[in-house]
Amino acid sequence: MSLPRPAGGGSGPEAVPFAFVAEADAFRSNVAPPPRRRASAGELLGRAMVGMAVVGGIVGALLLGVPALDTEQAPGRTQTSEAAPGR
Repeated sequence: MSLPRPAGGGSGPEAVPFAFVAEADAFRSNVAPPPRRRASAGELLGRAMVGMAVVGGIVGALLLGVPALDTEQAPGRTQTSEAAPGR
């Protein structure tokens, strides 16, 4: 089953005009979007509190984690075995 041919009898693909692509800049809008809404005092306070909580968490993790990563032992603490020395 074949599709009917156009009246011109052309065997190649139909030419598509792309002149609108060249003229696309002429249709660009020069209307600026509306200005952004300013954040309210509550939103600013909330953002500041979240930021402080994140920074506090990082500082707390460092304060608790750095001593655990220390490879040197404290001068007063020596590791001794609990096994009986005679055995």
